Amino acid sequence: MADKDTVEKFLDNNPQFAKEYYDKKVKADVITGAFNNQVQVKDPASYNDVTTIQEAEFIFELIKGMQGNTPMEKALHTILQRIALLVQADRCSYFGYRARNGIPELTTVLFDVSHNSPFEKNLVDPNAEIVFPTDMGIVGWTAHSKKPQNIADVKKVLLWSASKVFEELTDIERQFHKALYTVRTYVKCERYSVGLLDMTKEREFFDEWPIKLGEQEPYKGPKTPDGRALTQFLGWSTLNSDTYDKLNRTEWRKDIAQEILMYQTTATLNDVQTILNTQDKFGSAPEDCDQKEMYKLLRGNIPDAKKVELLEFRFSDFPLSELELIKCGIRCFFELGVVEKFKVPAEILTRWMFTVRRGYRDITYHNWRHGFNVGQTMFALLLTGKLKKYYSDLEAFAMVAAGFCHDIDHRGTNNLYQTKSLSPLAKLHSSSIMERHHLEYSKTLMEDENLNIFQNLQKRQFETVQHLFEVCIIATDLALYFKKRTMFQKIVEAVEVMPEEKDKINYISNNATRKEIIMAMMMTACDLSAITKPWEVQSKVALMVAAEFWEQGDLERTVLDQQPIPMMDRNHAEQLPKMQCGFIDFVCSFVYKEFSRFHTEIAPMFNGLNINRGEWRALADVYEAKMKAIEDEKKKLEGGGEQGQAGGNSKTCVIF
Repeated sequence: MADKDTVEKFLDNNPQFAKEYYDKKVKADVITGAFNNQVQVKDPASYNDVTTIQEAEFIFELIKGMQGNTPMEKALHTILQRIALLVQADRCSYFGYRARNGIPELTTVLFDVSHNSPFEKNLVDPNAEIVFPTDMGIVGWTAHSKKPQNIADVKKVLLWSASKVFEELTDIERQFHKALYTVRTYVKCERYSVGLLDMTKEREFFDEWPIKLGEQEPYKGPKTPDGRALTQFLGWSTLNSDTYDKLNRTEWRKDIAQEILMYQTTATLNDVQTILNTQDKFGSAPEDCDQKEMYKLLRGNIPDAKKVELLEFRFSDFPLSELELIKCGIRCFFELGVVEKFKVPAEILTRWMFTVRRGYRDITYHNWRHGFNVGQTMFALLLTGKLKKYYSDLEAFAMVAAGFCHDIDHRGTNNLYQTKSLSPLAKLHSSSIMERHHLEYSKTLMEDENLNIFQNLQKRQFETVQHLFEVCIIATDLALYFKKRTMFQKIVEAVEVMPEEKDKINYISNNATRKEIIMAMMMTACDLSAITKPWEVQSKVALMVAAEFWEQGDLERTVLDQQPIPMMDRNHAEQLPKMQCGFIDFVCSFVYKEFSRFHTEIAPMFNGLNINRGEWRALADVYEAKMKAIEDEKKKLEGGGEQGQAGGNSKTCVIF
């Protein structure tokens, strides 16, 4: 009988024989045995026919698996099993690509998959995954080069000189080669303790290692009984030590940066004393005063809600200073009845309001005044708009606080600009970029004991507040508003036909999803509320919004070297009335119309919107009439010029 090499040589020299053989009809039991009983054949068939059937069955099986609720890892596992069977591979592995701290790396997801290995055995635990850079090992080089690698015999791989990429090394071999010098350095410097190793024996082990950088000598491997295990240990202990050190340093830098931020933005004792003047009244610092006495003092030093029209949808911040707005913010919480109920320290509440104001940048529109207006409108919707009946006191507390914080540390540019400019925020957050930044900033305030107005809540209550902050602040991303409009409309339509008030309340207050949808729409209504204010207020605010947009357009033109859209282009400033009408029709009208249907108490906002639309439409008509007159005059001149040329003269010159 011929040996394997002889048969392979014969087939290589006689390809026609192989083709005829595999096209030949073979007995069913022979075919079935050849395919490891994976394909059942009843009649004689060729290997080519059965291979096609097998591939079709595999593909059909995979499609059925992916249509169900099967985890993606399980579907990939099945694919790898089938690939192993089809190509007769001993085993397969699946590596995922990711980048942490800006360093691209590969990690094992499914490891050592054979055609019949169980999923549970091949699925890699995240705590035990193997991670390595893309410039290391055969797999790393494959990912880096994006080309398949075919290593004929990994046992006969040569180490190349240090100036070349070691793409032909096995992962274990290259890992050891790297670890050899790195671990030596660590041991020498005593920076890390490589546990579980007898360093006396290891010194001998290092000395016996035959290869140095720059030499080309066949790989002989470590002269220890368990060299592969030791190699892995050395490599991963090195990488783990490096990674741990980098993570620690990153964490320390973050803590230092946050400490600097909080120092610069946190209200000082003098700030607190401008409102909560315990030193003048009691001759002592706030922490030494009785809490009830401080509540009484604080109430006396903040404006009356009716006097400054805090409960009105037409409220305007223009007559008030920024310090007065801070006082008005404190008044909102007292009017809600949450300060004493949830034991909010008077000093902490005062310091929090000051700090929130400091967190807003002094930019054209998205500044503290806008932040306050959103919180005030939320306060008015709850009390004047009668929406409070659907929410608990804790929920109302969180909603108004989130309104004040919703744009904290806004930079005057939108999410698209963050993405285009590749800002750090865009790299950190993949969606709702600025909104997620405002949320993280707000949560940072909650982490400071001297600023956390929710510090006396129970753990579950505090977690609820953090969740509601996320719902409210992320909802101010208009991209999400368009996705939720239909759901809100259905809630309004359902409530509209309910005759009993208690049925309406139960329908909403007993369903967390409906409450959050309404909450999200309330945030949109608050964020856009300037469009509903009296015309003398709305016209001024619209110019501030436009000015900030134009500033972004200038950045796009100069920094990004891009032409801004008309809304961001100051060269199209004369089109502002027309664009305002479009904004009202496309974005604003729906939310206020539906809220006025939902609660008639909110109708003044919809009425104000329609009045302002009429004003903008009138200005747009004036501009369009002016442009039409200019166009008509231009056409008239062009027509007159042609007529004059025909007659031998024109309006601009005479031909002699």
